[in-house]
Order: sequence, then structure tokens, then C-alpha cells
Amino acid sequence: MQKKRHRILKSVVWGLVSVVVLAAVGIVVWSQVGIMGAEPEPLAEVRANSAIEVDDAPQGIVMTPADGRSDLGLVFVPGAKVDPWAYAPILQSLAEDGVTVVITRPWLNLAFFDLRGLDAFTSAAPDIDDWSVGGHSLGGVRACQLATDAEALVLFGSYCAGDVSASDLRVLSISGSEDGLSTPAKIDDARHLLPADAEMIEIEGASHASFGDYGSQAGDGTPTISDEEMHAQVAELLRAFFAETTSG
Repeated sequence: MQKKRHRILKSVVWGLVSVVVLAAVGIVVWSQVGIMGAEPEPLAEVRANSAIEVDDAPQGIVMTPADGRSDLGLVFVPGAKVDPWAYAPILQSLAEDGVTVVITRPWLNLAFFDLRGLDAFTSAAPDIDDWSVGGHSLGGVRACQLATDAEALVLFGSYCAGDVSASDLRVLSISGSEDGLSTPAKIDDARHLLPADAEMIEIEGASHASFGDYGSQAGDGTPTISDEEMHAQVAELLRAFFAETTSG
């Protein structure tokens, strides 16, 4: 009787182990399928930009001003299953303006699986003391969690899941009127989780995928703004936001 119970218990344990292993394998496989790759032409322009240096470093994709002068940094977390290189074109203006940008590579291409702290990425530029954190979509949700160690928070088509309203964070939230995923309604519903003085900017005609150069995305709206105009508007918003950080 005891041997029978032992066999049953052993079978149950091995069954549970098998389920866990299969689930883990399934998540890994799913995370590698359907990655939205960076569009080649915008990325080629980044690589040809003589005003910045681009380094494929262990901490992530690091963009710095070519003259090496940089006092501010931004750690940027990509959206779910989006190639990190897809954000280099829209963020290169920051490096041109003297801000070091580190675009992370989330574990399994999903930000909520990446439990590393902000210092895992800021180590790419140890001479910089003032760091902001930002992200797109799910990457923005993760950025909100990392913001306790940052001076400022930048959200692209995203919102916080936790409450940071009582913090002294400077916040810039840029959304799109045609975003079918982080819709204007969702952005508005989560507004109370941000500080009262957070800058809330909605770009007319921008969709969810307008914040990165990776093509269209399932469930998204249809953008009515060109990539060039989107880049220009975001560059101007970021320039003003970080200029205020410098003056402050």
C-alpha cells in the first residue's frame, strides 16, 4: 500500500514538473516568434549620422553625441516583442542634443520578464549622474517601476500600472490620437497615477507603432502622420523636456 502511494506521489510530482517545464518552454518559444524588426532605411540613417556614436554594448544600444559631451542620460525600454533597434531613429535626436541614450534589450523580448535594476543599464555611461527612464507600451509600464531611481520619466504610448503621483518625478507622456492599443481613453484613465504636473501631450495622427520604426502592428489604429513629422515632433518635445532638466 505504501509503495503504491509512493508511486502515485512520484507520478504527481513528475507530472507537475512536466507541466512547469512545458509552460516555460512555451513562453520562451512564444517570446521569440513574431518579433517586430527594425525597418532598414531609418536604421541606416542612424548608423550614417555623423553627429552621434552608436555602440552595441552589453547594457544595450548606446547612442552618444560624437563630441563625447554628455551630462544627462536616458534608459529606454522597448515595447513587447519589438526589436530595440527600432527605437534608435526616433531617439537619435536626443544624442544629437547631448543626451546619452541606452536602449535596453529586455529578457525574452518582454519588459515584465526583465527584473534588472536601472543601474544594470546606466553602467554603460558611469560618468553620468542624472538619469531619466522611459519606454514604449509595455516598456513604459516597466519604466514606471524603474523610475524610483531616476530623475524623470518619459512615456511613449504608455501609462503606469503603479502609482507614482506622490513622487517628485518630472514626467513627459507622449501619446497618439490614433493609438489602437494604448488608446487615448486608457491614457486618460491612468492619468491620476502620475504627478499632477506631468506633461501630457497627444500627437494628432500618431498610432501606437508611430513611436518606433518597425512597421504596422496588429490591433493598432491607422496613422495619419508621416514618420518624418512624427520624428520631428517627438524630437522637439524631448529637446524641450531635457533642456528644462538641464536648467533645473
